[in-house]
Amino acid sequence: MNRLPLHQELYLIAHDDDGKALIQRPSLRLGLAGAVLLDLTLSGRLSVTQGQLAVYDRTPIGDTVADSLIPAILNDRANRDLKIWIKQIAEDIYDRTCGSLIAAGVLTKVNKRRLGMLAQTRYQPVNTTAAVRARAGVRAAADRREEPDAHCAALCGLVGVLHLESVLYIDQPSSQLIGRLRTIAGEYSRSVQEIVATVDLLIGEAAVAVYR
Repeated sequence: MNRLPLHQELYLIAHDDDGKALIQRPSLRLGLAGAVLLDLTLSGRLSVTQGQLAVYDRTPIGDTVADSLIPAILNDRANRDLKIWIKQIAEDIYDRTCGSLIAAGVLTKVNKRRLGMLAQTRYQPVNTTAAVRARAGVRAAADRREEPDAHCAALCGLVGVLHLESVLYIDQPSSQLIGRLRTIAGEYSRSVQEIVATVDLLIGEAAVAVYR
């Protein structure tokens, strides 16, 4: 099985086998936005320096969601701010990522009716292979069984800032495990560090705004 794009792996990690999100949707949208920018960064199409995006290569990477972003970034010459782009991408990235997983045959639409209530729509894995594989890579890096590559390191960082550490089933205090996941991401390129840190910052800002 080929590795899925990072934003698709993060989506799968952030949902249980019934298709229920494990964290609040606003935070997950920001995480997915960061993930799709990381897909472009890790493929050499994009770089981030001091909070500014720069396009290096227009060649598609073969992911419909990620490939739509390069023309959009190039067309907006006045705005290359990383924070602004993550917020913009976050507006529809959840539905677009879900749609791409359905198109790839990884997810399927399921309607359920419980106790006479209105039908509830979920998007469940056709099988658990892709989700298990994504979690396993992060788990192996977190407990030092395997040396992570850049893709896995970036995913570790996002799992950490989204506080999804419980899906790893590692017997460590949450704070210690989150610290480990952030450290892994911090050992890779500056662009990876900046994107993960900006997602973390925006999640914090959104949380504070709720209480204002």
